Amino acid sequence: MKPPLTPGRTAVVIGGGISGLAVAALLSAEGHHVTVLEQQDAVGGRAHSWSQDGFRFDAGPSWYLMPEVIDHYFRLLGTSADEQLDLVKLDPGYRLLSEGFAEPLDVPAERRRVAELFEQLEPGAGGRLERYLDSAAETYTMATRRFLYSTFESFVPLLRPDVLARLPRLGRLLLQPLHSYVRGYVSDPRLQQILEYPAVFLGTSPFTAPSMYHLMSHLDLDEGVLYPMGGFGRLVNAVEGLARNTGATILTGAEVIGIDTSSAGTRRRPAAVRAVRYRTGDGTQHTMAADVVVSAADLHHTETTLLPRNLQTYPQRYWSRSTAGPSALLLYLGVRGELPELEHHTLLFTGDWEENFRAIFGRKTFIPAPASMYVCKPSATDPTVAPDGHENVFVLVPVPADPGLGGSGDGKIERVADAVIQQLSDWAGVPDLAERIVLRRSYGPADFERDYHSWKGTSLGPAHTLRQSAFFRAGNASRKVQGLYYAGGSTIPGIGIPMCLISAELVVKRLRRDLSTGPLPVPLGPDKVREDTVT
Repeated sequence: MKPPLTPGRTAVVIGGGISGLAVAALLSAEGHHVTVLEQQDAVGGRAHSWSQDGFRFDAGPSWYLMPEVIDHYFRLLGTSADEQLDLVKLDPGYRLLSEGFAEPLDVPAERRRVAELFEQLEPGAGGRLERYLDSAAETYTMATRRFLYSTFESFVPLLRPDVLARLPRLGRLLLQPLHSYVRGYVSDPRLQQILEYPAVFLGTSPFTAPSMYHLMSHLDLDEGVLYPMGGFGRLVNAVEGLARNTGATILTGAEVIGIDTSSAGTRRRPAAVRAVRYRTGDGTQHTMAADVVVSAADLHHTETTLLPRNLQTYPQRYWSRSTAGPSALLLYLGVRGELPELEHHTLLFTGDWEENFRAIFGRKTFIPAPASMYVCKPSATDPTVAPDGHENVFVLVPVPADPGLGGSGDGKIERVADAVIQQLSDWAGVPDLAERIVLRRSYGPADFERDYHSWKGTSLGPAHTLRQSAFFRAGNASRKVQGLYYAGGSTIPGIGIPMCLISAELVVKRLRRDLSTGPLPVPLGPDKVREDTVT
């Protein structure tokens, strides 16, 4: 089966984040002339890195999960994660500081030891965790075989015996919230939090996320948590290098301001992409012809700003009834001296777990205080991210998706940042933390909106609620404009670096009209077709 997009055609990718770079490399590897337009002065998007005074910070993503998905992406391009990255396994995977409990919990990197920890805290919980993780592994396998790599262009490939036999169970997992599902296995609030916190990775709350997402516990408790030495900037650099090596051109400082089509779009003459208009830093406007456009930018921005209203597949009324994932207050801290009180990953969870999520996702939202937060100290593992005698500390506090809360330098955000630093100081037992900070930078919802055109200033994208998961999530092809496709966290399969890499592969599958539900064969090649492809 030959792909409908004949090699040698022109493709323009909007956005040089991880998704844009990933799709550029794949399309270029198939022989297309690819140009990436990135509005910032450097690529990486939310996954970029920056340096100051001997510190190097990853701007956002810091959990390396689903390693087989990332490795598969590299293998599509004839290499591997082992060749591109220096991965180390973290042990403990992370530390938990729960309000109301004096001692921290270190979650080990081996399933057997995790079960022993559960058993120690709650008699009988070890065995129940084993059953929970067996279910999570089975669900994860089903997801990767039948759902994550599907474009959902057709439901016929999903009508397989393995899927049909599990429909009753899948239905229950879709309809039951994660929190109530977890309560059926453990009652200790700390253990519940360990099993429920991955919902935040999905931009949602365990009280509304479908229990289908208990599969996430397979990733951190079964497979373990990895870290790429040098930081996540190394992953971005690797994907960027592959894009350039396969022939893609990457232009930074190029803000896309519109997508031009061949017609206004009628039943007799559907609209098709013709060109992309962009503006460079000096204010000059340019037009670049295109046979195919892949927008890896925020989907709300793409649809409601770059296209006229009559050509929007997802107009404003769609977004008005959608749920945004949370935004975040990010703190980048350079700290003098060592911080043994923190592990590479440390999670701080409030006692009123449900109220904390209600503050972020409820009808009347506000920044919770005290707040649950995530702290990353990569200098625990990687000496290159901080100068000698210092620690690199990254703090993420989920907050409501509301640009009105402000951004870096705004009084409200900085006051919240002060309170967060004090809370971290108190909970972790580092009384002099504030006075040891030698570098501080904050980042808030308004910054996400400004830098990434992020819908509602969300740091992640649309939340993974039931109505915004799998085939209910926004698709990766425009229904109004031929040749316009989407990649990134706003579309299928969803949020996170592994999902973004899959979204790039799904663009290739769309162009090939490949309806298979699993990953493409490796290495990438137009003549390689899965046995389960429906033609």
